[in-house]
Amino acid sequence: MNWFINTFKSSLGKKIMMSITGLCFCGFLAGHLGGNLTIYGGKAMFNSYAEHLHALGVLVTFAEWGLLTFALIHVLTGLTLFYQNYKARPVRYRVDKRAGGRTLGSATMPYTGILLLAFILFHLANFHFVDKTDTTIYAIVSEAFSNPIYVALYIAAMIVAAIHVSHGFWSAFQTLGANHPKYMPAIRTLSLVFALVVGIGFGALPIFISIGA
Repeated sequence: MNWFINTFKSSLGKKIMMSITGLCFCGFLAGHLGGNLTIYGGKAMFNSYAEHLHALGVLVTFAEWGLLTFALIHVLTGLTLFYQNYKARPVRYRVDKRAGGRTLGSATMPYTGILLLAFILFHLANFHFVDKTDTTIYAIVSEAFSNPIYVALYIAAMIVAAIHVSHGFWSAFQTLGANHPKYMPAIRTLSLVFALVVGIGFGALPIFISIGA
């Protein structure tokens, strides 16, 4: 048992936890986007999707608690790694931080992560924890996206999410041992494609809904 605890106290162990929870969130994003795309089928289809989802009852509750647990692990571990890296190198190097293959995604991971956490809390407050008595999820979403400020905020958040995922997706596979010259180029390409799907897929929704609203 001690080896297990010591492993996850190490820097590598923390990165493994970040990778596993990050990939779980990528899976959630894919599923969540798939469900949200039903809104293109109209009000009835979107409301039906939401009703079928909530009809799962305890399974949905279990999934929500699981996501909350993963979120706490991901955020706390990420902040811990960021702090440890900062302490190990308190003086910034006088070189281009993007040198050596660094990308916008890799250079901004802690900051995009914090921005996403703030947006998720804001998003939950506006969609998940609102009073749903005598209304529908489509009506709630339509009302929210009738506000151009919220539309702009949502689109900006999806751009941040795409930047975060563009590095996090392939980096997770690398941490878990998939760092092979034969497979890594394909994984990097898949990471970029997934980031674009997340950014464009979610980002287009508020525009479509606001036009319809």
